[in-house]
Amino acid sequence: MLNPQWLRTFEMLADVGNFTRAAERLGITQAAVSQHLRHLEDRLGLLVFRRPRGIEITPAGRALLDYCAELEVSDRKLRDRLAAPDADAGEIALISPGSIGLALYPLLLDLQAAHPGLSIRHRFAPDSEVLAAVLANQYELGLLTLKPDDERLKATRFAEEPLEMVIPAGETVRTWEDLERIGFVDHPDGLAMANRLLSRRFPGNTGARALPRRGFSNQIGLILEPVARGFGFTVLPRYARRAFARQEAIEVVECDVAVVDTLWLIHRAEWPLPRRAQRVVEFLCAQMAAAGG
Repeated sequence: MLNPQWLRTFEMLADVGNFTRAAERLGITQAAVSQHLRHLEDRLGLLVFRRPRGIEITPAGRALLDYCAELEVSDRKLRDRLAAPDADAGEIALISPGSIGLALYPLLLDLQAAHPGLSIRHRFAPDSEVLAAVLANQYELGLLTLKPDDERLKATRFAEEPLEMVIPAGETVRTWEDLERIGFVDHPDGLAMANRLLSRRFPGNTGARALPRRGFSNQIGLILEPVARGFGFTVLPRYARRAFARQEAIEVVECDVAVVDTLWLIHRAEWPLPRRAQRVVEFLCAQMAAAGG
């Protein structure tokens, strides 16, 4: 690693072209300028030719000046990243379950459209991956359906999300036999969600696993497509249902006793969020509150 003071001296010498003026500008002696140059040349080879009217930079010296410029750019980027002075610029990294992600991603794009200096990086993932990614500092912000028990994380209530039974438009569900007739459209969390909701709606039922399975999709945005085409019913979080484009093709069966998940916003507790991340959190909370989330 080259001494930063030697590099500053060399840059000044190359800029003014004279040992005496370089020493004056730097506030050091001419002997110190010569010493710094000698240390660099001991490591890198000849950097300047001394001429009667000044100096001439060698190819090795030009390469060293390019290196100094790259260091300056890197240093500036580091200081900008650490200072994070602008709430309207920089990357926002959020990882969330798919359902709430369907609701949040368009809002994040609206924010980016209003503040083009922001860059949005969003990933859909299950709770376990969300937790691991935030703990590994791969994402600044995460959303979980279960409050984490880890002192390294700060968890704040973000929103509530009921589970909903969604059926094809025009269908009627009054009894368990109706569900057996319609059949179940499954997804990665389908059976667990269905059992939680159906145990409230139909106490004593045999469980969703006993229902005829009419289809399966692991794409959160496509789970309701077979429902809309009349192939079966499913159970999903509300934000996934709201994001579906063809609302006229589906219906929600109301349940007397709601099953509601609390969504938790998490980030590392040991250091403060950058201003841009704080702004995003405030924006999303306000948007969710306005939407009744």
